[in-house]
Amino acid sequence: MSQSLLLPASAPFDPDEIAALNRALGAASPTQRAWLSGFLAGIEVASAPAQSLPAAPAAASAAQKAKLLILFGSESGNAEALAADARRVAQKLGFAAKIQDMADVTPADLARAENVVVIASTWGEGDPPQRAESFVAALMAEDAPRLDKLRYAVLALGDRAYARFCETGRRIDERLAQLGATRLAERIECDLDYAGPAAGWIETALPLFAPPATEPGPAGGDVIHVDFARSLFGPANPFPAPLVERTSLRSSRADGEALHLELELEGASFAWEPGDALAIHPRNDPALAEAILSAVGQEGNAALAEALIGERDITTLTLPLVQKYQQITSDAALGKLLGERAHVEKFLDGRQPIDLFDEFPHALAPEALTGLLRPLPPRAYSIASSRKLTGSLAHLLVATVRYQTHGRGRAGVASLDLAERREVGGKIPVHLKPNPRFRLPADPATRVIMIGPGTGVAPFRAFLQEREAIGVAGGTWLFFGHRRFTHDFLYQLEWQEWLKSGILERIDLAFSRDQPEKIYVQDRMWEARRDLHAWIAEGAHVYVCGDAKAMARDVHSTLLRIIADQAACSAAEAEARLGEMVRAGRYLRDVY
Repeated sequence: MSQSLLLPASAPFDPDEIAALNRALGAASPTQRAWLSGFLAGIEVASAPAQSLPAAPAAASAAQKAKLLILFGSESGNAEALAADARRVAQKLGFAAKIQDMADVTPADLARAENVVVIASTWGEGDPPQRAESFVAALMAEDAPRLDKLRYAVLALGDRAYARFCETGRRIDERLAQLGATRLAERIECDLDYAGPAAGWIETALPLFAPPATEPGPAGGDVIHVDFARSLFGPANPFPAPLVERTSLRSSRADGEALHLELELEGASFAWEPGDALAIHPRNDPALAEAILSAVGQEGNAALAEALIGERDITTLTLPLVQKYQQITSDAALGKLLGERAHVEKFLDGRQPIDLFDEFPHALAPEALTGLLRPLPPRAYSIASSRKLTGSLAHLLVATVRYQTHGRGRAGVASLDLAERREVGGKIPVHLKPNPRFRLPADPATRVIMIGPGTGVAPFRAFLQEREAIGVAGGTWLFFGHRRFTHDFLYQLEWQEWLKSGILERIDLAFSRDQPEKIYVQDRMWEARRDLHAWIAEGAHVYVCGDAKAMARDVHSTLLRIIADQAACSAAEAEARLGEMVRAGRYLRDVY
């Protein structure tokens, strides 16, 4: 940052505060400054009373309004919800605004557009959302059209726990510029606590798209405040849901534990549909919090311990966190590590903040420690029940997570909190996380193929409960897999009852450890390829839920093989057919 942009001595801060802010801002990148601007604007929005946005001038016809396309790529619904919010704000500002899914747009459509706001999520290791894959691939292709007349801005969503944070938004932003488009606002990159920064960015970025002759907004330069509180998924006021029941679903000899939980949502202000998720607001392991306090010289600080347990993410170690720790401590050895990319990537793999503090020990002030750690994010679990059968009780299927890395025992934050630290009868803060892209077909006669190994089977239990409640039999096929039939057949009796009653037409099982060779759901799919392709050809919807890194990729590859084999077509044609199913809403995934 240039000296002219540092805080002047006349700024409304004490001299020591001005010096501290100048040190922080002077080292910040453009992306970090843009994020901070949006974050502060969002905080201001949240604390100020909502104000009415002015209506567009009555004399302005639709033809005179500036056109604005709000393009989203969404995996879990966050980007889509933000796009809807941005459209409402844009319309109140006087734009002729519309939103579109990337699945329904081509780069050629952008060449005909005037202004576009892109809201793009990244999932997994830098991948675009499933429905955005074709658009992103076409945009990156050598034959993508020039976009010299397009003006744009990009809002990127991601998770700093992954190395390629906001990769999809970054790639789109850079590619649009390469194709000649004009960037009107700097890209903002939002972590899981995106609500405030995103609101501030939208508030400041949208007016930049108005031509001078039709500039929207109030006269006299009044500040426009945007209130997103009602529509963002942000957990501002989670519902305290009583934990009514907790039951183990796996044998005591199983590798790990799977829990059936029932939460009472009577009195909550939301109603869920099969396919939606419930976001749990967990608490961290107190022992891990105490270990961190000991490592940074804050033993016995009860207030700080509570902040670590209930408010901060103490299990995610990211490169920005390591870099900031090195800046605070001036640790030479850590600085050397950061100078060698391969070494720092190896260090980050499988480690948590406690490992950093133990290996490079320094005393930290309370505010320095909490400033290093991002807010503790909620954990989303697919709801495993239908309100039509269970009323206000929401069922969850939770697998406890325990593992070892670098000589330490690790545990899943939410799963162990739910398994060991929450008492039946106690209350758990939750909020609804709708998943509108993972719904049963509108026509109950449409066939449904469900692929859900392990706890990925949870939403499909809700699907079958829904169909049982409305009296629809047949047309459902489940592929379920786990390790062993004896120990790991989750909800076994219910599937068997649904088979007997006809609610479930067919089930194919894959228990990987019950025979010398490992068998997975994709193997059962290949064995049943003739029938599976026949169902797809007749219009069946295909749903996949579960692990994104291995299972979902293997299932996707197997579907392509099946289509190519049974339709006697090329791999490229199979890819095109499966892509058309995505765009038609017939191939849906909820993967994590």
